[in-house]
Amino acid sequence: MKIQKVLTFVISLALLSGISFNTVAQQKKNVLFIAVDDLKPTIKAYGDDFARTPNIDKLADKGFVFLNAYTQQAVCGPSRASMLTGWRPDRTKVWDLKTLIRDKNPDVVTLPQYFKENGYTVLGTGKIFDPRSVDKETYDGRSWSEPYKYPYQLKTYADNKPPKLGYYQSPGYLKLYKRVSDSLKAAGMKRGKIDRYMRKHYKPSTEKADVPDNAYEDGAIALDAINKLKKLSKDNKPFMLMVGFKRPHLPFVAPSKYWDLYDENKVPVAKWQKHSVNGPGVAYHTNGELRSYTDIPRYVVDKQGHVSMEIQPRLVHGYYAATSYVDAQVGKVLKALKDLGLDENTIVVLWGDHGWHLGDHGLWCKHTNFEQATRLPLIIYDPGKKPGKSTIPVETLDIYPTLCELAGLKPEPTLQGKSLEPLLDGKRTDMEYAVSQWPAYRKYNGMGYTVRTERYRYTEWYKDYRSTQPLNGKKPTARELYDYEKDPLETHNYVNDPEYKEVVREMQKLMHDFLKSQIGTDKVK
Repeated sequence: MKIQKVLTFVISLALLSGISFNTVAQQKKNVLFIAVDDLKPTIKAYGDDFARTPNIDKLADKGFVFLNAYTQQAVCGPSRASMLTGWRPDRTKVWDLKTLIRDKNPDVVTLPQYFKENGYTVLGTGKIFDPRSVDKETYDGRSWSEPYKYPYQLKTYADNKPPKLGYYQSPGYLKLYKRVSDSLKAAGMKRGKIDRYMRKHYKPSTEKADVPDNAYEDGAIALDAINKLKKLSKDNKPFMLMVGFKRPHLPFVAPSKYWDLYDENKVPVAKWQKHSVNGPGVAYHTNGELRSYTDIPRYVVDKQGHVSMEIQPRLVHGYYAATSYVDAQVGKVLKALKDLGLDENTIVVLWGDHGWHLGDHGLWCKHTNFEQATRLPLIIYDPGKKPGKSTIPVETLDIYPTLCELAGLKPEPTLQGKSLEPLLDGKRTDMEYAVSQWPAYRKYNGMGYTVRTERYRYTEWYKDYRSTQPLNGKKPTARELYDYEKDPLETHNYVNDPEYKEVVREMQKLMHDFLKSQIGTDKVK
């Protein structure tokens, strides 16, 4: 009876003050999650003074910046599978760009799915999952409150004309595409094969064009996100909106005005373009992804895939231009959030799925365990938290439990990451290191594991091994140690240096304690 009286009093108070039940329910925080493909911390807020990223900088000023955030595996599919499931790659068994998450883990509860199951309207646009990791029909339908549309299906492109091959909009390319396409059609070739032909023979790594933002994918994705925000603002349910921008992934395409933000004569190139002294060959690759673009092979000067200085400035310029282009789209979405009055009750996360090599070590793209491939930007804004920064190493895995706690949800019980809320509150944490991994020795089903503390990175490479198995005395085929206080460019592998003997011993213990903690985790339900 007392409970009923209290409830009656609360109802009366709400009615007298003009507050509806829906408004009370709406106090549950919304989530705006922004994923940016291949974005390394080429952001002014991260200390890159060459970068022009005013909108992300503004978010960083009022949010919490994780200066040392790391991916679980430096390539889109595994990284996103790990973040969205809260599981490490050796548990998801997604180590490549062809394995479907649900084929290996049919009952895993993804981040958007968990919020949906807890009363949220969950919508997405752009690239959230890697499309090669989910079914093509529904884009993991159980994760979304409404059917998901792939970027090429959006109606928000300029003149409703998506870019050719998903990338290109310059008048020159469109003219070339039409000429070749007409010729191939006359020869009896079908549309699908024409696109495959163009990808093989006419796929440049960069494009600068005088076109509106929504001529390219990310401009269309931003407009679609804004439309979704407008729709969500009229609903009284809490929401999670996930927005996935696709640049600065190759090819580096962006409207001219973003290229023009940078002086092409001042574009920085990597200072250290050699392999690390004493570095093992297994740690490197030959830039296969970059070399798949048709304007690149003629610039490759040796078997290691090293790119000549003739083309490096254009590639670096393109990466920064594409980053600034995405920054502008982020700004549009954040402005819409504020204009709709949603910013004071919405958690905002900005996350890059991994880093990117821009010529350091002679490397381009990702696909390594080095700092430039594994380190990513992570900014979390919670309207109830103070701005801040942390150099403590954190992982992509930590996003899922963090969002649960910030939204007032009990974290999904199988998660392998840790909530970052204590750091947001300025509290101490027991986090010591972040772990990344990269497949090695493909013939032998190998893997390299790397442990990153605030100062050091220690890596062990194995054949025929995964962390979910006992080591049983197995020895690594190669090891690496880098000291970022003394050698931030990773020019020397210090693993056999007598001066680092004690450091190696301590880092090895961290590594092996971690590996032991993972045994059997692929069997946990």
